[in-house]
Amino acid sequence: MDKQDFDYILPEERIAQQPLASRHASRLLTLDRRHGGLDDRQIVDLPALLRPNDLLVFNDTRVLAARMFGHKSSGGAVEVMLERILDSSRISAKIRANKPPKPGTVILVGDFRLQVSTREGELYTLTLDHGAIHALLDAHGHIPLPPYIRRPDETADRSRYQTVWARHDGAVAAPTAGLHFDRALLDALSAVGVNVGYVTLHVGSGTYQRLREGDIREQQLHAERVHVSQRLCDQVAETQAAGGRVIAVGTTAVRSLETAARAGHGAMAPVAAETRLFIKPGDEFYVVDGIVTNFHEPQSSLLMLICAFAGRESVLAGYAHAVAAGYRFLSYGDAMFIL
Repeated sequence: MDKQDFDYILPEERIAQQPLASRHASRLLTLDRRHGGLDDRQIVDLPALLRPNDLLVFNDTRVLAARMFGHKSSGGAVEVMLERILDSSRISAKIRANKPPKPGTVILVGDFRLQVSTREGELYTLTLDHGAIHALLDAHGHIPLPPYIRRPDETADRSRYQTVWARHDGAVAAPTAGLHFDRALLDALSAVGVNVGYVTLHVGSGTYQRLREGDIREQQLHAERVHVSQRLCDQVAETQAAGGRVIAVGTTAVRSLETAARAGHGAMAPVAAETRLFIKPGDEFYVVDGIVTNFHEPQSSLLMLICAFAGRESVLAGYAHAVAAGYRFLSYGDAMFIL
């Protein structure tokens, strides 16, 4: 398999640059993976498409204000993109500057000083010489909008590029399928007997990583921290015993659930670890019965996961329909529900 097998034409004007005024105003394209049937809906129709005892699984990570702008003590402009908080004074980050900074380089962000200590690949370890990392982010951090959103972040992004249930700090990109849900929609789902559960997967900037040329089966994905609790494992078992379906909200929830299933050799087991799981066509799904997801970039690992679940031809036909029908794509775009 080559990444070119997962290409499609995505016009620039289909890439949503702003969120809709209301979370639940999004459109919803349904795809029946048994025969490839498509139906144009709205996200508010989701309660009618689910059944009592179905389990919706959300990712409850919270996006950090991970992008910072500063300058070297020598004067050159620097952009710091946090990847992970290592401890109270150290971060792992990508750095954009005219020249790669050497160990010992001091980067000034407002009145905070970060010193470069080590580099491994594209990631630098930076040490804060005073204050706390969260104070630095609160004072000078910007919401790390994806590279295909071609505008600076705005005040509204601090809430809209965050799910309403976000609670565990650690992501540098949002689990965007969850952005369509507000309290009213959650209440409507509860009213028809749909249950909810949570995993935590801290989405890294590697979610935008481009795959190399060549056979994708020989490639490895970035690592992301995942936590699946015993409680969620019990919920999945209870759902299956009651004849309900496990519906993952977003590819990050899929990755979390299927990582836990592989940890248990096919049955769900608690996990608190790093995952590099790369789901491709031909791979087995042990837990997930349905997916609510956004529309993903051409040739991306996220699109490959969706194709693994519903079939490449059916998914790409659905994407072609969505382009022609004016759906909004990518992080602030519309949604797809694969039955």
